[in-house]
Amino acid sequence: MDQGELWARRASSFGAQAAVYAEHRPDYPAAGIRWALAPIGDEAPVVLDLGAGTGKLTEGLLAIGAEVIAVEPDDAMRAELVARFPGVTALSGAAETIPLPDGSVDAVVAGQAFHWFDQARAFPEIARVLRADGVFAAFWNMDDGRVEWVAGLQQVVRASAPYPSAGSEDKVPSHPLFTDFEKSEFAHTHRRTAESLTATIGTHSRTVVIPAQQRTELLDRITTYLRSQPETAQGEFDFPLRTDVIRAIRRVDTPSPHQD
Repeated sequence: MDQGELWARRASSFGAQAAVYAEHRPDYPAAGIRWALAPIGDEAPVVLDLGAGTGKLTEGLLAIGAEVIAVEPDDAMRAELVARFPGVTALSGAAETIPLPDGSVDAVVAGQAFHWFDQARAFPEIARVLRADGVFAAFWNMDDGRVEWVAGLQQVVRASAPYPSAGSEDKVPSHPLFTDFEKSEFAHTHRRTAESLTATIGTHSRTVVIPAQQRTELLDRITTYLRSQPETAQGEFDFPLRTDVIRAIRRVDTPSPHQD
């Protein structure tokens, strides 16, 4: 299987496990959300959660008082979001074809989703639906491998699922419709047990697409490793994360792009 085919399989792997994803994926830190939206200067902004999944970022946006519109291409993921947040407008669509009018939102955000976008097509669409000085921000929750036992866990996973990670990249994107991106990092944690952290890792696309037997063996090795570490052997613990956030402002000196 070539890398393009593998990437496509990973991108489309989430719907079949939407309920598990909703139960086991972490949320996003309020400090990171507030930093992303700070340039707007509005306590109740209208925010598009693009590639919203089951609403992990939607939840944090609602908590700070934003009005949220969710766009998600996968029917099963979107159904989970609607079940969790029935008051949120949830639309079928994608970053490359956003079903909203020009200049209709104050901010566009993407949680654990920007790396799936076709950037050449997505940036003009994001700019189109933003007001002239609106904000685009993307979030990634990442295991904090600076913690020794977390680094050990990463080695266990990579030994059986050695696919490129779908996390944030060191290279910050750029586009002429936006100002230069800024990047910030926020400490975060996810309350887990050995079993529930294993289930969380089981929702990652690189562990979903491997053969069933290999996946079962990997998840067993993860649980065994976690039970062998003093920090994670018994009961609940805080799984250390870092949340990377990038943000940029839609330029006011460029016209709103339109698709033919």
